[in-house]
Amino acid sequence: MADSDKTILVVGGTSGIGRAVVRNLLEKNVRVLVAARNAPDDDLADRVEYISLDVLEPSDSLAGLPDTLHGLVYCPGSINLKPFTALKPDDFLADFELNVLGAVRVIKAALKPLRAAKGASVVLYSTVAVQLGLNYHASVATAKGALEGLGRSLAAELASKQVRVNVIAPSLTDTPLAKGLLGTDEKKEASRQRHPIGRYGEPEDIARATVFLLSDDSSWITGQVLHVDGGLSTLKPL
Repeated sequence: MADSDKTILVVGGTSGIGRAVVRNLLEKNVRVLVAARNAPDDDLADRVEYISLDVLEPSDSLAGLPDTLHGLVYCPGSINLKPFTALKPDDFLADFELNVLGAVRVIKAALKPLRAAKGASVVLYSTVAVQLGLNYHASVATAKGALEGLGRSLAAELASKQVRVNVIAPSLTDTPLAKGLLGTDEKKEASRQRHPIGRYGEPEDIARATVFLLSDDSSWITGQVLHVDGGLSTLKPL
């Protein structure tokens, strides 16, 4: 199917990685629906169809989705980095609510049109910290680990319905959400040195991988966790 014939929903598509995904899809003339709390900026406003949505609130905002949906990207996430001793149970609940239950609500709302496409793709976002294990990531890594489990389970359950589900696990990426981790030249340099490939991520790095997983070029890929992390999760150069 030509990209121009596809309709893809990007949840959280107005900032960071989500915005980069939207821009890449628009370059391929895809019909893009953006669901987010805030409306797209002027650069995107006239090129996408906006749906007001807060994934933390019960809502019927997605009740009017098209009959057929070829792709879904769930972008909302959190970076709640604290020592375990400083984390409260409510921190774990908040990260789980946003990262996992938000995705569950959206996928449930979109499942019928995804199945109707007979070849749809769902992309979720985890973190390198699930595989690698990093200080101060207990809450977010717990939530994202659950999201990886959700992704694999849905991939198995929906395979017969021709709906693929994959997860991308990035390392630190230069987005508004990560500004506190890259706020100085010293922090940027330290992050570059931590990554075997010599730099931290850019939204485009994750967006291009996402667009690949949404495309027909990846039609035999499902149930995978793709590490787009500059080699951090698997390499230890000498």
